[in-house]
Amino acid sequence: MPRARALPVLAAALLALAGPARAADMQASSLAWLAGCWAAEHGEAGSGEHWLPPAGGTLLGVSRTVRNGQTVAHEFMQIRSDAEGRLVYIALPSGQREATFTATLLDAQQVAFENPAHDFPQRIVYRLQQPDRLLARIEGTRKGIARAVDFPLRRVPCEPVAER
Repeated sequence: MPRARALPVLAAALLALAGPARAADMQASSLAWLAGCWAAEHGEAGSGEHWLPPAGGTLLGVSRTVRNGQTVAHEFMQIRSDAEGRLVYIALPSGQREATFTATLLDAQQVAFENPAHDFPQRIVYRLQQPDRLLARIEGTRKGIARAVDFPLRRVPCEPVAER
């Protein structure tokens, strides 16, 4: 191929490779409303979720459930685009295997992810109800019975990191 024609082909190939990264950033940035610290409305102090703002095409989150002053469950989460460009929610709950859920709904105030092959839940939903109120919901079937669990959360100031 002559050199003059190779440069446009190379430039087009580089743009094609860069395209999915830009799409991932756009998708992640549309979930900026999820970023911040969220306390469980009906949980013990320390129960809730913390989501970092979108950066590099991902949102990273962590959740913790406290009962009787002890952490009884935690989960590490990420929202990003997968290799096919689909927005996914990847969950790593305490004591369980990692599970990936694919976005099926995304708008300005809610996002839903589904994995029909997962045991429970098969669906995860985040819905911003007010600027300071968030509803996290898990849905699915367990032993043939439809179930749903709501986790109402309220926005709280993020605690500063303790100095060493």
